[in-house]
Amino acid sequence: MKTTIIGSGNVATVLGRKIKAAGHDVLQVFSRNIHHAHFLGSELQCGVTDNIKSITNEADIYLLAVNDAAIPEIAAMLGFKKGLVLHSAGSVPGSILKTCSANYGVLYPLQSLRKHKAIYLDIPLLVDGNTADALCLTTDFAGSISGRVKVTDDITRLKMHLAAVVVNNFTNHLYSLAADYCDKEQLDFCLLKPLIEETAMRLEHHDPRQLQTGPAVRKDLETIEKHLELLANNAPLLKIYEMMTESIKP
Repeated sequence: MKTTIIGSGNVATVLGRKIKAAGHDVLQVFSRNIHHAHFLGSELQCGVTDNIKSITNEADIYLLAVNDAAIPEIAAMLGFKKGLVLHSAGSVPGSILKTCSANYGVLYPLQSLRKHKAIYLDIPLLVDGNTADALCLTTDFAGSISGRVKVTDDITRLKMHLAAVVVNNFTNHLYSLAADYCDKEQLDFCLLKPLIEETAMRLEHHDPRQLQTGPAVRKDLETIEKHLELLANNAPLLKIYEMMTESIKP
């Protein structure tokens, strides 16, 4: 399919690479920053523009891959007589694109994407469309770049986005707090990385509810009390430790 990518950041770059690798024809990249447009356009071997009025009308699919907050503003400036317009956000309803085209939908990658990572394996894609034809085309297109495609409506996609925030952003924040604690106590955070990796790998074959370990699930009050004493002067981590311990307790 002939595709135009609106955006030049992490999502635009990773999905652009996958679209190109799947054999689709990328016609153009639009970015407000012409240098970013040229950088991605050079990789995808396509035209570029920083003028929204110069976006081609010849594409079959327009992928709006920008940050969530920018979608309403950019969508309000788009209008195509033909073509399917998709955005890639998890928390934004597809109807935000209703003024862009008669056919619109969502192609949301359920993954934290970074343009500097060379290879991504199958990225789960949550898709939707405003009509049966739009959904069929979106699903087919998504299936050409991923083996893990699931049709979801706006509320289901938003719920999955929330779950993604918990398992990714919240978990990484815990890593950050642990790293800060290690720095303060002159401990080597790198010693924890094998533990982090092992815990993540276990999820491949087990339900996370079956994998909980530690003093809270064992009701080891003596160890918990020792930890709380160590955190007496670390209010942020102390608060989270107490909250998580209470939540984990059987």
